[in-house]
Amino acid sequence: MSFADLKKQSKLGSLTEKLVKEVEKMNSSGGSSDDRQWKLECDKSGNGYAVIRFLPAPEGEDLPFAKVYSHAFQGSGGWLIDNCLTSVNQKCPICEYNSGLWNNGTDAGKEAARKQKRKLTYVSNIYVVKDPANPENEGKVFLYKFGKKIFDKLTAAMQPEFEDEEAIDPFDFWAGANFKLKAKNVAGYRNYDSSEFARSSALLDDDEAMEAIWKKEYSLAEFLDPSQFKTYDELKKRLDYTLGLKGTPRLQDPDEGEEEEYTRGSSRELTEDLRGELNSLQPTRSSSVDEDEDDDAMSYFARLAEE
Repeated sequence: MSFADLKKQSKLGSLTEKLVKEVEKMNSSGGSSDDRQWKLECDKSGNGYAVIRFLPAPEGEDLPFAKVYSHAFQGSGGWLIDNCLTSVNQKCPICEYNSGLWNNGTDAGKEAARKQKRKLTYVSNIYVVKDPANPENEGKVFLYKFGKKIFDKLTAAMQPEFEDEEAIDPFDFWAGANFKLKAKNVAGYRNYDSSEFARSSALLDDDEAMEAIWKKEYSLAEFLDPSQFKTYDELKKRLDYTLGLKGTPRLQDPDEGEEEEYTRGSSRELTEDLRGELNSLQPTRSSSVDEDEDDDAMSYFARLAEE
């Protein structure tokens, strides 16, 4: 698709319709430091603010986001941190094992399944409009990883709840809108409920400048490339080791040093960022985010049981 075609589809609204259909289809059915990625920096109180713009699909790709499931948990044999094969519509041995736990009729089974459940992450290209904590990021293109809460706000922008609200394609250069990302600490968890879209407007008044931004976007297809996933048998073997079902040398505790290389294509060190990521994946009963994820887990495990 050329830049001219992108602008033409914006005027016709066909991109929005295509995105809505893709979201509906998805809802009815997943390292090392990367300087391409942007993160919201929060203060000591857990508050953060920035203005970003979600960008259209990169050249040669159909969607402006990638949807990836992953697993991260610790067993008697060490840590398992891997992408989930359900991201690419394949069977995942970890999900199958969790299904058995979830449906065994015990609270302990459900608790174990929650601990090991898949985590949902989206990845998009963004343009940083305003970043008070790191102004050097402003005017640059980054990859941005986000969860279901923010994706729900994108969906709501495309499918507004009330008649007096105008639907927008938040990924559109001309008819989209800047996103005011607001983070705060609620009961010990980072909360994005106050985030909102500004009024619909073109990102810039210069098509040539926007085309230059578009050409700086990063490929999203790499996140769903086969090289990013272990095979079913490899994941099954890794799961057995992690759960202590087969003998293997015990891996180091996260506080004691580096983990073994367990992701395809790269090794992951237990940096402070990774420790924070691991901690954020631990199950709790009080987080509203976890309640949403438990609903997703319950429906997915139920579907597995029916197959």
